[in-house]
Amino acid sequence: MTEIAARPATYEDLLKVPDHLVAEIIDGELYTSPRPASPHARASSVLGGVLVNTYDLGTSGPGGWWVIDEPELHLGPHVLVPDLAGWRRERMPQIPNVAWFELSPDWVCEVVSPDTGRLDRIKKMPKYAANGVGHLWLIDPLQRTLEVYGLENGRYFVLSSHGGEEKVHAEPFAEAELPLASLWI
Repeated sequence: MTEIAARPATYEDLLKVPDHLVAEIIDGELYTSPRPASPHARASSVLGGVLVNTYDLGTSGPGGWWVIDEPELHLGPHVLVPDLAGWRRERMPQIPNVAWFELSPDWVCEVVSPDTGRLDRIKKMPKYAANGVGHLWLIDPLQRTLEVYGLENGRYFVLSSHGGEEKVHAEPFAEAELPLASLWI
């Protein structure tokens, strides 16, 4: 008996996913996740606001970054949607007018939830590493933690771990103080 292999997911398959779901393609497989619950949305929104005000708009800090909510990344055959991503302006002088980005970001943040934590850690982290994303943050709003990873020789290593109500200076945004308590509901 011959087994017929399932065909790899295509971008057309991704476009058919209802708008209330986040759709990604990893290793030819289509993954869908529900839109985030309020603890997730709060953490991502506050963090994005802090980073945009400090690093993107440059109104009160060092500037030099583009920070974008839920960008669609086309990294080789993979379509990933991190909660936040940032590009150094020296690598991407202008934000292109595109539906997705093919240039790997310099930093991504995944806000993990019970529905997405496994996908973020097992499937997405290795793809970010393989595509040269220099820093990765994992935020767990239910556990109230931040894990900061740095890329070295194609693999991520924990640079620091934080939690609760700490005030954090975390790579690659160490110039700004991030009060973790502001991320939590």
